[in-house]
Amino acid sequence: MLELRHLRSLVAIADSGKLVAAAERVNLSQSALSHQIRDMEAHYEVSLFERTRQGLRFTAAGERLLALARESIAAVAAAERDLVRLKGDVRGELRIVLECHTCFDWLMPVMDEFRRRWPEVEVDLVAGFHAEPMRLLNDGKADVVIGSKPSTRRNLHIAPLFRFEIQVVMANEHRLRNKRRVGPEDLRGETLITYPVPESRIDLIREVLEPSGIKLERRTAELTIAIMQLVASRRGIAALPNWGVKNYVDHDYVVAKRVGTGGLWSELYAIAPKGIAGRPYFDDFVRIVRDICAAQLDGIELLSDSD
Repeated sequence: MLELRHLRSLVAIADSGKLVAAAERVNLSQSALSHQIRDMEAHYEVSLFERTRQGLRFTAAGERLLALARESIAAVAAAERDLVRLKGDVRGELRIVLECHTCFDWLMPVMDEFRRRWPEVEVDLVAGFHAEPMRLLNDGKADVVIGSKPSTRRNLHIAPLFRFEIQVVMANEHRLRNKRRVGPEDLRGETLITYPVPESRIDLIREVLEPSGIKLERRTAELTIAIMQLVASRRGIAALPNWGVKNYVDHDYVVAKRVGTGGLWSELYAIAPKGIAGRPYFDDFVRIVRDICAAQLDGIELLSDSD
C-alpha cells in the first residue's frame, strides 16, 4: 500500500504545512492529495494529521511515517546517484551566476548539499554583478543562471523553481510606516536603493512605477546588509524578496509593506544550455534548490513544470 509517492507527499506537507502548497510541490491537485491522505489513513486505521489554524500538524502516527519518508527518499536518491556513477564518469563543472542577488542568502546551503551528493562535480559561483547574465551562458562562461524566465528558449532548458513576493522596505520612522500596503503614488519622491543592475531587471520599476509614469531617484549598493543600513538610516526605500528582509523585519530593524492589494510577485528559474541540463547532477541541483527553499523560506510557492 505505502508507495514512494505517498512518502513524497508526506514530506511535502511537512515542509509546506498546507495542502495547497504541498500539492503544487508534488504536482497533484489539492483534491487528489487529500484523497491520497484519506487512503493512507483508511489503510492504517489511524489519523495522520490534525488541522489547526496554522495548517496541518502531524499526529504521532503521522510523525512516524514522516520519519520513514525522509529516510526512504534519501536512500532512494543516494541509490539513484550511485547507479548513475556506475554507468560512467560523472565528473563535471557547475558554474552558477545569479540574476537575483538576494539568492546568496539561500544558495550556500544548496551548494553545501550539492557538494555532499556530487563530490565529483566542481560547483562554484561566477563572481560579480553582471548586467546580462544570460550572455555568460552563450559565451560558455557559466553553466546555470538563476533568475527570471528568459524571453527566448532557443537551446536552453528552463527549470521552474519558485515564486516569491517582493516587498517595499523602509525605516521604522518612515511616513508610510502605518500603511498596510503601498501603491505607486505613495512612493513618489522617494529614493530607491537597489543592487547595481539595469532598471529593466528591477520588478518595482518595471511592473509598478513605469506603468504609472513615476521615476524615482536611484542609489545602488552591492550587499543586502548595505541596502538595509541605508534604508534604516532613512536614506531611501528598497524593494526586496520577502525572504531577504524577514530577519531584518523580525528584529525591528526596518518595516516591510506589501505592494498593492495582491502583492508584487516574481519568479525564479534555473536556466542552462540543453547540454548541461541533460546531465543528472543538474536535475539534482534543481531538486535541491526546490527542497531546501521550500523547507527554509517563508512565503514562497513552488512552480510547477507547466509554469
